[in-house]
Amino acid sequence: MRNKIVLAALLVAGLLIAACASPAPEAPPEAPVESLAVGRMPSAEPAKASGAGQDLASSPAGDQMIIRRANLELIVKDTEKAMAENSRIVAELQGYVADSNVFRVNEQLQATLTVRVPAKDMDKAMSQFKALAVRVERETTGTENVTEEYTDLEARLKNLELTEKELQELLSEVRQKTGKAEDVLAVYNRLTEIRGEIERIKGRMRYLSNLVDLATITVTLIPDVLARPVVKPGWRPLETLRNAVAALITVLQALVNLLIYVLVFATLLIPLVLAIILIRVWQRRRQRARAR
Repeated sequence: MRNKIVLAALLVAGLLIAACASPAPEAPPEAPVESLAVGRMPSAEPAKASGAGQDLASSPAGDQMIIRRANLELIVKDTEKAMAENSRIVAELQGYVADSNVFRVNEQLQATLTVRVPAKDMDKAMSQFKALAVRVERETTGTENVTEEYTDLEARLKNLELTEKELQELLSEVRQKTGKAEDVLAVYNRLTEIRGEIERIKGRMRYLSNLVDLATITVTLIPDVLARPVVKPGWRPLETLRNAVAALITVLQALVNLLIYVLVFATLLIPLVLAIILIRVWQRRRQRARAR
């Protein structure tokens, strides 16, 4: 009878899980080219920030969570100097450089920076970045509203926490009444699954909250055409002279090798040709002598 009670309780818990707990979506990786920048639309009642070890903030009605995407491609006079200035601006705004990539194209130094600044200062940071450039080659922005996703996560989290509480009570009851290992293990396994779902949902909510607090901007720095050297990049006269001398030596070696072959063949062929000529002369004289 007790086993039937335990199985019935587990069945009810399973139905609750199926109704409210689907796998939480994985946090998407940040794009290397188009960055993610997040901000919240102002509302009458601001949301509370969530932090590690604290309860996740609830999303009050009317509080919009907006993801903003931004990408800047700037033409600058000096790439290294522009990188240093951008890093200084980010530090002043209490942000940090998340990633940097420096490379050369046609002997010209280029760089790509991925920076994170407080979302409220995103427009200010972009304005200061553009002020350092000779011109803005490209600027793209985009938005994505994740309010619905966050609200759905909150609802699923509440339902899962209620289910977890019921399972904990059921686990205590099973331990007190039956004490059978298989009954305790069955409830414990279901409780572990619920706890895993809760942690995944909390992780996703923390990820979204982090994007709300910090904005990500990708800045590509390209050197100005006027700053490029007059001489075509890659021209090395000394290397050209060395290649020419090497080619001349190769030709001379080929001529010397040919001369050696000619001398060898001549040394071997001339005696043979002379012998053939002498034999033919001797044969002709002999034929004439017989004819007389």
